Amino acid sequence: MQLMTVAAKSCALLAATACTLILSSTAAYAIGDDENKPPSSGSSGDAAGTMLTAKATATSIKVTQVSGGVSGSSPKALAPVDPNWEPPACWYEPVATPKQLKAAVDRLKRGGDLVPVTPTLSWGEELMVDHYDKGKAESGSGAGYENYNLGKDGKFWRGVINKNRENDPATYDCENTLFWQNANTLPDNKHAPTPDVLAAYAYDKIHVPETEVELKPATKSTVNLPTWAWLDKGTFKEVKVRAELADAGVWAETTAKPVALHLNPGTDDAETYPASGDCKISDDGSIGTPYTKGDADKTPPCGVTYLRASSGQPYKLKASITWAISWEGSGGSKGDLPDGTFETTQDMAVQEIQAINR
Repeated sequence: MQLMTVAAKSCALLAATACTLILSSTAAYAIGDDENKPPSSGSSGDAAGTMLTAKATATSIKVTQVSGGVSGSSPKALAPVDPNWEPPACWYEPVATPKQLKAAVDRLKRGGDLVPVTPTLSWGEELMVDHYDKGKAESGSGAGYENYNLGKDGKFWRGVINKNRENDPATYDCENTLFWQNANTLPDNKHAPTPDVLAAYAYDKIHVPETEVELKPATKSTVNLPTWAWLDKGTFKEVKVRAELADAGVWAETTAKPVALHLNPGTDDAETYPASGDCKISDDGSIGTPYTKGDADKTPPCGVTYLRASSGQPYKLKASITWAISWEGSGGSKGDLPDGTFETTQDMAVQEIQAINR
């Protein structure tokens, strides 16, 4: 009997009298990291290069950004507002047809590689033949299978580990031995790739435009002079990411919608407008009201006033966007996920001036 553990997983707003937040957008794009590219299927009945022999973090889930813009060369991932929320650590996926499994065992008989039956465990020839050909039950693996289930409609499934959490002990929750699942059905397991699991996986793949700030005019901020912040309508776009596991007939689309801009002046010697520092994003994508000549003494609907000059070191003004997250998926399913944020920081030099021109 051959038994081998393959891997033991080790446990700005830069301000002046007026400023505009700028966020550019481009066409939708497909997210192309290697983890989202299923291995090539090879010839019919050949398991070489398929998910059966792929590494534990390889997945057949296809992730695509279907709408929303990316900005510049550095779109950023969202940080969930809920510090306790995490994307799924692992889930189950179909990895081999009966023909592919039999082909893998035939190669094993000729001295080929052991067959991974969990993310961390591989079996040799004797165990594979006994369990998947002769129908022998193995300890902890349930009843066996006759002749690799050849002629039946379905696939053998195995656990897959989220690459971003591969050292997390929670990944050991997907250690069920390679098992059969009939076509067009999902396993009766909390780690099945249901739409809500795919939605959470898609959340982890959302990248939003990077926020930039343009000074108007390009001068230093002044004590007691309000800095106006606004965003032209239509600049912020919803970002929608689709995660689909075609072999299981399951999909989910997760949407991030910008809902608020939060200003943190970087010092207690400042006032924000509104007082909370939260500037609501309108339905048309705009924030606040554009600054016009003569507004210097007015209170902006979104902005900040510094009450003391920055001596030596500039203030660190933070601008963060809150994105509300929702999803819908196959079978009419839908729901919400924790809000996400993206934050930028810029230096704010504030000077004393006794008189200003309006």
